Amino acid sequence: MTGADEHERSEGDRSAGDERAMTRALELARRGPRGLNPQVGAVLLSPAGEIIAEGWHRGAGTPHAEVDALSKVTGDAAHGATAIVTLEPCNHTGRTGPCAEALIDAGVARVVYAVDDPGALSGGGAERLRSAGIEVTAHVGEADSRALLDSWLTVQRLGRPHVTVKWAQSLDGRAAASDGTSQWITGPAARADVHMRRAEADAVVVGTGTLLADDPALTARRTDGTLYETQPRPVVVGTRAVPQEARVRAHPLPFMQDEGDDLPDLLGRLRELGIQRVFVEGGPTLASAFLRAGLVDEVLVYVAPTLLGGDRLATGDLGVATIGAQRRLRVDATELLGDDLLIVARPALRDGLDTPALRAGTRPPVDPRAGTRPPVDGRSADDGED
Repeated sequence: MTGADEHERSEGDRSAGDERAMTRALELARRGPRGLNPQVGAVLLSPAGEIIAEGWHRGAGTPHAEVDALSKVTGDAAHGATAIVTLEPCNHTGRTGPCAEALIDAGVARVVYAVDDPGALSGGGAERLRSAGIEVTAHVGEADSRALLDSWLTVQRLGRPHVTVKWAQSLDGRAAASDGTSQWITGPAARADVHMRRAEADAVVVGTGTLLADDPALTARRTDGTLYETQPRPVVVGTRAVPQEARVRAHPLPFMQDEGDDLPDLLGRLRELGIQRVFVEGGPTLASAFLRAGLVDEVLVYVAPTLLGGDRLATGDLGVATIGAQRRLRVDATELLGDDLLIVARPALRDGLDTPALRAGTRPPVDPRAGTRPPVDGRSADDGED
């Protein structure tokens, strides 16, 4: 075997070892909580490719994954080691110091990471490591790590949590019958799908109108009535008081109430609480407020093959005064759920409407000719609110 063949095999062995270690780092990352900070795992390999330490991030204010791993070695054991990390080592001082500097100080010879850090302040760790003479390999195992960090990366891109708005409607676009009754428009399969999606969210948002009219529990439940392991935090929007006997008070997580006069501010505060995905299902008034403000990233519409007529529309004022201002959506998926149809869509970018700035939480200008906007705590009959 020639020297070139041996080198090629050595490189191949090292690459395979990197991938195995990255798989382990990803397993460690999943142990951390989803919240304000990303879920990150790290593995330290000796020059011979053996694992000498492992670490993961346990939440805001705790050591980052790389520092956690380094804390488990003594002396100069990390000198010449390879650090395998699911996210590019940070390059800034926040509650903790920069991980890039910690790796440099420890004498690490090589760093392999999966996903670039998108932060304007925290990014740039790879460049700092290279400038210190450390070999850096990027994007190993990127797809799996990006999938784990999807919600956190979305928050970094938007500057706020990802917002899904959901409603159920009849084929003719009504959310309730003329007398306000709405349970149930859709069937069991559609309602089960709603509960599953609730369990995937960090917060579920309703208006006080819905809360007072329907007394929803706002828990995520299986078809047998048992709770999913993960529950969204309930957020009530509106100024009316939540009754002491309201079912939401028995939710596993404490509810939060907001007046609803500044939705971008509400989303900003939810982000500070570590909430990455918001599920809005409070009915026509609240859904329309989020849509009108350009704060919606995904729309879920459950359409039942039934006709209701009347004036209980599934959406209210969207700020569309003329056809040229219509809010176009792009359909990503459709799914049959029993007799009902689920349409999954997102805002389409065009002509300045639904712009990235609006989706990032910038409050749109108010047209003084439009008059006073309806409060977001009005009665909002909807299907599946329980």
